[in-house]
Amino acid sequence: MSEIEALAAALRADETTAEALARRSLARIADRNGELGAFAFVDHEGASSAARRADDELRNGIDRGPLHGIPVAVKDLIDVKGLPATRGSAHFAGHRAADDATCVRRLRSAGAVIIGTTVTHEFGYGPTGDRSRHGPARNPRDPRRMAGGSSGGSAAAVASGMVPVALGTDTGGSARIPAALCGIAGYKPAFGRLPSEGVFPLAPSLDHVGVLGVTARDCRLVVEALAPERPVPRGASAAVARIGWLEAAPHAPVMPAVADVTRRALSHHDVAQVACDALDAVWETFSAIQNSEAFATHADRVREHPELFDAEVLDRLREASRTPGWRYVRALHARETARRSVNGVFERFDLLASPTVGITAPQLGRREVTVSGSSRSVRSALLALTSPWNVLGFPALSVPAGRVDGLPVGLQLVCPPDREDLLFTVADGVAASVAEA
Repeated sequence: MSEIEALAAALRADETTAEALARRSLARIADRNGELGAFAFVDHEGASSAARRADDELRNGIDRGPLHGIPVAVKDLIDVKGLPATRGSAHFAGHRAADDATCVRRLRSAGAVIIGTTVTHEFGYGPTGDRSRHGPARNPRDPRRMAGGSSGGSAAAVASGMVPVALGTDTGGSARIPAALCGIAGYKPAFGRLPSEGVFPLAPSLDHVGVLGVTARDCRLVVEALAPERPVPRGASAAVARIGWLEAAPHAPVMPAVADVTRRALSHHDVAQVACDALDAVWETFSAIQNSEAFATHADRVREHPELFDAEVLDRLREASRTPGWRYVRALHARETARRSVNGVFERFDLLASPTVGITAPQLGRREVTVSGSSRSVRSALLALTSPWNVLGFPALSVPAGRVDGLPVGLQLVCPPDREDLLFTVADGVAASVAEA
């Protein structure tokens, strides 16, 4: 049973109330947010009011489904009507959202209680989660280390028990990376699966709304609430799943211990090694697309008020501005070629698997890391295994696989858009396998 399902059962058995759940979330935030920097803004009044309304509805026979009365946090790139919407940047200091993003409106329709907004790396432009006007999001497993980004606040909020589930965004791994580093589940559905209206863009052709939860089943329930017209089918058999383990690529080195732990999480399945040459070139494709689209989003701000950016984010945007147009055009063509090639791999395999991130959570502020004797940037080490699936738009899920030196690591599972049922079924089996270990 997932965290949401357990809380939903307790609500309907009159063992707790939505108001009590909201109070518990608010108390945990008061206790740990100063240490972890998970929340940018906590809506005490709005959460309490929504919880009372959820209780009233249940008492009157109105049941909106599994999210009814469940506390949820929302990343500070996603508009929540009336709440500060800073996007982690001084550029939006004092700004408040005029309306709910579509995904937030659907959360409310499902009866969820919005607790507040979570810290994001400035404008979502970084996988480390430690460059925000609100300060860094810290890892609950070791607050000296980064939670990851850019949805680090959402991951820290879930991993520390402040809320059972949170919304994030994912442009290159921004939901899956912090999920893996913090030891929870993070899901990026297929491109366009979840509505993006009211979500501040970074690179629109790569941007996805993502979900972070205690378990993969929690993520599944939220996805179904956000896209009720497309429920995830039930009944897939994991026993017949053909799983391909992606061979390590030169641009994406993995710590041997991370590879061992994540591969072991699939020990109950038949897994075959698979090479996918098309993925090796996708890193350059990702960089060209993200650079071009991110600078297009922020060009006016860079020109008019560069002083309001975090220095590291500004440097990245200025570097992005030097990406020539021809590289962007070629990257768009390369994306389609790679997508056709990966579709060919999915004719032989139902799912593809790899570590979500090839390293454990780095210390806050660290920008270089050594993997198997090779030095590389922390940013590329974090993004290398997740970013291809933003370029290609396939569903990708990170689930906890175990620990290395006491720090969580994640297993990434990827499927075609029409096989989410099998993806979540296998993820449930992984959770059971890891729990037994």
